[in-house]
Amino acid sequence: MQRIQLDKDVKPLSEFRSKVASYLEHVHKTKRPLLITQNGKSSAVLMDVSEYEAIIDKIELLQDIQLANSQIEEGQGISNTKAKREILNRINN
Repeated sequence: MQRIQLDKDVKPLSEFRSKVASYLEHVHKTKRPLLITQNGKSSAVLMDVSEYEAIIDKIELLQDIQLANSQIEEGQGISNTKAKREILNRINN
């Protein structure tokens, strides 16, 4: 995902309302999120669906890695050699 460009990707809600279609097109084209402000404060982020899905996939992968690390620290892991042996046994049987 591209990072927000503060000079281009921050819009007040009143302007967003009047140009929704063009901002949707801009988000799809640039793959950068659009930060929408209300009363001068950040209020919402509009982003491309494929970019959102990619972020969710990365978060889930990081959670899986964190879980695996925790399991290894708790002694629940197995060696690479043992894992390879078990997989080969399953494939061959």
